[in-house]
Amino acid sequence: MAPSLPETPGLTITTSTFRPAWWLPGPHLQTLYPTLFRPRTCPGLQRERLELADGDFIDLDWTGEDGRPVVLVLHGLEGSLQSHYAGGILRALTASGYRAVLMYFRGCSGEPNRLPRSYHSGETGDLATVVRHIRDRHPATPLAAIGYSLGGNVLLKWLGETGGDNALATAIAVSVPFDLDQAARKLERGLSRIYQRHLLQKLRRSVTAKTRRLATALPAAQLAGLKTFRQFDDAITAPLHGFRDVDDYYSRCSSHGYLRDVTTPTLIIHSRDDPFLPAAAIPDDAMLGPATTLELATAGGHVGFIAGNTPFRPRYWLETRICRHLREHL
Repeated sequence: MAPSLPETPGLTITTSTFRPAWWLPGPHLQTLYPTLFRPRTCPGLQRERLELADGDFIDLDWTGEDGRPVVLVLHGLEGSLQSHYAGGILRALTASGYRAVLMYFRGCSGEPNRLPRSYHSGETGDLATVVRHIRDRHPATPLAAIGYSLGGNVLLKWLGETGGDNALATAIAVSVPFDLDQAARKLERGLSRIYQRHLLQKLRRSVTAKTRRLATALPAAQLAGLKTFRQFDDAITAPLHGFRDVDDYYSRCSSHGYLRDVTTPTLIIHSRDDPFLPAAAIPDDAMLGPATTLELATAGGHVGFIAGNTPFRPRYWLETRICRHLREHL
């Protein structure tokens, strides 16, 4: 495994020296292999339920002991502890001397949330609540955050909204769908449709389960006909969360419009061949603030970045890269 290039002050976009495993060529094998084959193991966890002002709740899973720097982890769309990267990063953080906490978006912790509303790609209020909760509990402890995919979009949007007025010492965002409209259209084409189909099946199941428990205005009878993210977000996500339509939702919640206002030292890791986002939608220098480094790999897929010389010993490069960044900034 080749080492990463050091982060260079004054450069907002750098080239990663990550090299994919020879036995996992192409974006889809990089993306699918860990989803299908990575063992789901994690360190010991302590569950905490955080009650919210609107009557709902958020669950948190903690590792490690008090007194260590805290790293908050945000999962992707319909993610959880069962996401292939979750257990791996929790183990790596714990082994590196950090106390990790996995934040579950509403309804993703194994128990449905209580309200008709859920979470979405631009919902930053719950993140702000969790960060305040951690800071109140650990007022003098260094705090960082990592966001994967949708969680990365939420994290970057919140960093832009808050500017310097947040408690994070540093942040890392991985495989972010910076432009939600472009990401949705990418997932309607070619082999990327397999990810859209899989994720929409999970979203439809979640909505169906919710309509059986709660009196909602959700168009449950139309769910089977929602075949694309644009259709689902127009019929479900947008009206449920107060947006005019899908275009209003995507315009207001895409993180690319907030990147210039990020002042927290932030590392973004992305691959040019990410099957969830066209390369043309990756931010350029003009969109990034001076506190942000966008590290681009030529290959790596979506939350893949798997190296190693043999299928029997895959190397999950992301965890090594993330922990190195944390050592330099925490």
